[in-house]
Order: sequence, then structure tokens, then C-alpha cells
Amino acid sequence: MAILIALIPSLCWGSIGLFSTKFGGNSSQQTLGLTFGGLIFGILTYFFWVLPHGYVMNGKIILIGLISGILWTVGQGFQFVAIKSMGVSRAVPLSMTSQIVGNALLGAAILGEWKNIQTWTAGIVGIILIVIGAIWIQTKEKSSKDDSSKKSSASGYIPLTFSTLGFMGYFIAPKLLQQWLNVSTSVINADHGVQYMISIIFPQSVGMVIGGFLFVYLITHETKNMFSASTYKNCITGFIWAIGNVALFVSIANPNLGQAVSSTLSSLGFIVGAFGGIFILHETKTSHQMKLITAGTAIAVLGAVVMSNLSYFAQLL
Repeated sequence: MAILIALIPSLCWGSIGLFSTKFGGNSSQQTLGLTFGGLIFGILTYFFWVLPHGYVMNGKIILIGLISGILWTVGQGFQFVAIKSMGVSRAVPLSMTSQIVGNALLGAAILGEWKNIQTWTAGIVGIILIVIGAIWIQTKEKSSKDDSSKKSSASGYIPLTFSTLGFMGYFIAPKLLQQWLNVSTSVINADHGVQYMISIIFPQSVGMVIGGFLFVYLITHETKNMFSASTYKNCITGFIWAIGNVALFVSIANPNLGQAVSSTLSSLGFIVGAFGGIFILHETKTSHQMKLITAGTAIAVLGAVVMSNLSYFAQLL
């Protein structure tokens, strides 16, 4: 059951690019709509989960949530920019592959979740398999001579880099900042860590909205028609993201999974993004590319199996 919960974010987040593309709008409208949906979900979580259970909501938790939310907006906003240049089936796998490597290594190295060389070895093997799978999934035909397409893809790498850094900060912030701010162990350990992670969701959603407006005014400058039909449609995308966010936080709190494994499994959404871009958004692929996508998916799933059973594979080494 724990593994199934940990896989929910990959399904939700892998479909974000699909829904946002279907709902339309520019990068700013998509980002704001998603944050508005996340805020509504955050408010509901606070009134129907946090308050009834008497969860702690102090200044440190609010600050951690705000920082995490702003960092998330950096990640998602720039991912939307990259999708405009590169397409869903290419941008999403590249983005999530980068997140897999960064988040797993952050969780393992900085948070010390991988205790011995066997676990490190098994974890790195799992990461390598997932990365190989993702690379195959998003590989373009070498014979392609479309200069405009090449320039468009190249222009997507810069926002993709900022997106990866933002998402890495969002993933690591709750665990890392609890150490830096000396959050009480009684708060961190309550309900096996679930209370702390769930309490962060509401202030995090506020940080997302703040980050969304900063992104519009400081980065994209697309201030006209910020509140359009596309903006409000993308609130649905925000709800979908928020469901995955709750599942991620519950998984991170699970001592049998932790940050490194949970973040890796949550990033498998590139499989959803790739196939969704092809079959739902009708992004064209050659027969050779489809073979690579199929093989890449199989390899990535194998890597996910390794990551979700690290202790078992570590014992085999």
C-alpha cells in the first residue's frame, strides 16, 4: 500500500502538462491557475484535516511551507515555459529525470537516508535505470533537420534548468528546514511524521500563490489577461497536483520510504507525460521513437522497482 501511495504523485504530476495544454493559456495563466487550485485545496486541508485533528501550526511550520511553495512555483512555472518550447513528451521526461537524480541524491547525501555502501549502490543503479529509460523516452530522430525545432528545443533547456532547481528546493525544503529551524521533535514525530507534513500544505499553497504572482511580474511579464478562462480552468490542474502533493508528503513521512525513494517514485510521471503527449495531445512520433519509448518505459519501471525495494536489493550486494 505504501508503494501505491508513493506512485500517486507520478500519475497526478505526469498529467499536469497534459491538462494545462488542453486547458490552454500562456505560462503565466497556467501557473496562476494551478496555484489558485492548490490554494483552494490547501484551505480545505486546513479546515477539514489540520484543525479537526488539532495539528500544530506555528511560525516555523508556516515559514517552511511558504518557502517550499515559492520554490515549487519556480519549478512549475519554468516547466510550463519549457513545455511551450519543447512539447510535453520531451520537456516532462527531461524535467523529471533531472529531478530524480537531484532529489534522490539530496535525500541520500544531505538527509543521510542511505546508510551504507550497499544501499548507495542499489540506489544509484535504480537511478541509472530510470535515467536511461527517460532518455530513451524523449530521444528525437537524428535525421531531423528542422532548424526551428532545434532552436525551440535548445531554448527550452534554460527554463528547464531553473525548473529542476526549483523542484529540488521544493522537495528538500520540508525535511532540511526542519533541521535548520530546530522544529520540535515532538512535532516532527507526531503521527509518524504525517502531522508535520500535512500541516505544511496550507502555508505552502499560500507560498505557491505568492510565487505565482512573482513569477508573472518578474519573469514572464505576461501581466495582461492574467485572469482569463484558461486561468480558472487550470484550477482543476491545481487540484490534481495537490492530490499528488499530499500523497508525496505522506510517503516522505513513512520511515520505510523516506525522501530519496518517495521523490524518485513521484517523478515517474514522465511516463504519463510521454504517452499522454502522444495519444492525447497527438504529438507525432516515428516507429523508431515508439520502440525507444516502449523500451525506455520498461527500463524505467525496472529502476522504480529497485528504488522501491532498496533494502532488499542492498542485501543482495
